Order: sequence, then structure tokens, then C-alpha cells
Amino acid sequence: MKKRLRASASQETSGASRGGETHRTMIGKDDGGIKIPPEKEEQVRTAHACLQDENNDPSKSQLLLAVFERPPEASGDTVNSAVIIAAESVASYPGLKTAADYMGPLTELTTAKGFKVTQEPYEFPMGTKSLVRSDFAKDLGKLTMHQSSLALLEKHFVVSFTFIGAREDEVEELIEGLRLAPSSRPK
Repeated sequence: MKKRLRASASQETSGASRGGETHRTMIGKDDGGIKIPPEKEEQVRTAHACLQDENNDPSKSQLLLAVFERPPEASGDTVNSAVIIAAESVASYPGLKTAADYMGPLTELTTAKGFKVTQEPYEFPMGTKSLVRSDFAKDLGKLTMHQSSLALLEKHFVVSFTFIGAREDEVEELIEGLRLAPSSRPK
């Protein structure tokens, strides 16, 4: 049985709504963007305020999309599966030249939250793009939280994709739903 994820977005979303459910969420233009499959979302709600530090300068860091199995503030006895997409200005990281360079600060932040690295950063091809990926796990007693983070550099931003689930195969299934459109070059 596939888990249902709740979506939150600080960008425009589109989709048909029936009975309070949104059936498609897309961030970006109609000719490309990040699409969340209908079976992965239950409703779209704004989470910009609860997930992004209000002191953040939007030119440096932006939460683009957050999708959860249940609202982040709701307690439960399972891992709250999630997909989180953010963009941060490359200028926020002096010396950052590649997406692999971003994995150092990301790993430092993630391990400070109690995760252990299960897979050091490696190249992860996706369509015409080449991302960098690293995997983590955190023991929660009876449960283990698995996290995979992917990153790429795009137009002076580091775009990060974070996938969280209770099992490695669940995280892999979430990653398989990610589709990146080719970059359009200015004419």
C-alpha cells in the first residue's frame, strides 16, 4: 500500500481538486517542473512559515515544496515520510563550485541532528542532469528514519531534494517519482 503524502508549497501549485484532495502539484512552468504523482499527495497547504526560518533572506534560501505523509506537527507512531525541495544561493557558501561541495555543509547539518552517513556523496544521474546524492539514517528506537539528499547547481542556486521514509525502499520509491525537465537556455 502506497503512503499518501500531504503537500505544502510556497510557490504556485496547480491541479484539480475534488473532495479536498489535490490531484497534481507542479512547481515550475507548464512545460517542465517538479511533479508529485497524484498517489503521493493528499492535500496542498502552505508550510513556508513553519518550515523556513522567518529571518532567512529569500534571495539566499527558499523552501520550494514540502510534501508530508501527515502534517509536520502531527504526532504518529511511524516515520513521517516527506519530500522537501529547497533552493539556496551559491553566494551563501563561499568557495562552492559544484553540487558535491554543498554535501559537506549538508552532511554536517544532518549529522548534527543525529543522523549517521550510510552512503558518502556520489554522482547520481537523472535524465539529462547529474546530481550528487548522499544517504543517511537515524535510529528512533523501534524505528529507523532514512534520508536521501540530492543536490544540483542551477542558475546560481543549489537546489536540494530531501527524501525521508521509514525504509530504504520507500525512499527509493519517492526518488523514482522525481522528474527534472531539461534546462532552457536563454536565446
